[in-house]
Amino acid sequence: MGKPVVAIVGRPNVGKSTLFNVLAGEMISIVKDTPGVTRDRIYADVNWLDRDFTLIDTGGIEPESKDIILSQMREQAQIAIDTADVIIFITDVRQGLVDADAKVADMLRRSGKPVILTVNKVDNFDKFMPDVYEFYNLGIGDPVPISASSRLGLGDMLDQVTAHFPEQTEGEEEDERPRIAIVGKPNVGKSSIINKLLGEQRVIVSDVAGTTRDAIDTEIVHNGKEYVFIDTAGLRRKNKIKEELERYSIIRTVTAVERADVVLVVIDATEGVTEQDAKIAGIAHERGKGIIIVVNKWDAIEKNDKTMREYESRVRQILSFMPYAEIMYVSAETGQRLPKLFEKIDMVIENQTLRVATGVLNEIMTEAVAMQQPPSDKGKRLKLYYITQVSVKPPTFVIFVNDKELMHFSYTRYLENRIREAFGFRGTSLKFFIRERKEKER
Repeated sequence: MGKPVVAIVGRPNVGKSTLFNVLAGEMISIVKDTPGVTRDRIYADVNWLDRDFTLIDTGGIEPESKDIILSQMREQAQIAIDTADVIIFITDVRQGLVDADAKVADMLRRSGKPVILTVNKVDNFDKFMPDVYEFYNLGIGDPVPISASSRLGLGDMLDQVTAHFPEQTEGEEEDERPRIAIVGKPNVGKSSIINKLLGEQRVIVSDVAGTTRDAIDTEIVHNGKEYVFIDTAGLRRKNKIKEELERYSIIRTVTAVERADVVLVVIDATEGVTEQDAKIAGIAHERGKGIIIVVNKWDAIEKNDKTMREYESRVRQILSFMPYAEIMYVSAETGQRLPKLFEKIDMVIENQTLRVATGVLNEIMTEAVAMQQPPSDKGKRLKLYYITQVSVKPPTFVIFVNDKELMHFSYTRYLENRIREAFGFRGTSLKFFIRERKEKER
């Protein structure tokens, strides 16, 4: 199963992005007073006391009127409720308890999800604690005082967050079924693909972009084998602000990808690959998932004998960061090639979990080094001592060398290509870690 997902919810200017940046360990969200700036990186991988989780900043625009602020907050809260395992509800001790906090707290309480009520900007515990007690009135548990900017109280808050995670040993064995996330822009046919595979109208499909509200898990049995499909559409088109919609779709994508083994990136054949497609595919790539690019509505394209080759070349060009991804051309409307999806999914999962013996890997590396000498700098040449595979999903390798600085990205890519030539690994990224080892340590 994927990492737990933790979402930060709160009014504008209570410090959501500051908290997000501090926990993510780097300045990922841009913190400015300009409305709507928190829209670049809205998710990050965080580790606290050996527990990994994905943190999501629901952030967003800052409308003028109080009514709009409340509706935006409700929208954010709904996103968090739909997608997160634990919710950090952040309030501001200096502004005190306001009506919008109470209304959102009500939604969060009814959701049944674990909520950590956090009171921010408590820079001086002695001075502000009487004001913190006011937040007990929200009725969602004990308020945790913190100061995101001064990094006070964060450990206590994270202890409470991680206490709600499932035990690490639990659940791993429970569900061995392949989990497939279907991601892509609104209206590219994600739900139609699931409906066709399922043979019934389980997911609402209409021509209004974003009609599928929640991420929905659908079980499909093919040739006696069960698969779980996670559909990520999920946008109610209440507000007209494009960035906000895009932000929500990315949040839904991150949470679905986190839970999946294989990700189907669905592209509309009539539109071609767009920048947003690349962004969505990038999320799956960063997380080391198996990836199949599914070009839907292929029946709507006029074709000659070169069409597929030319189309593939364009897709590969825009998604050049993931040359390993498999590509399929399908039509959800006619069902063309859809049954073959399962074969591809099985193949990608097999490659994601493939282990290569250390002896064989070292033979490949020795041969690769003989064919192309490692780089050198100022008379010092890179030496490669040893390679071993340390994990799967995605296949991850450690290479021991004499000097990490000499191991250029291009040489790592060269070794990756040699390993792929020998073992395929189609549909999955490979990860490499470079470790230094002095000659005498050998």
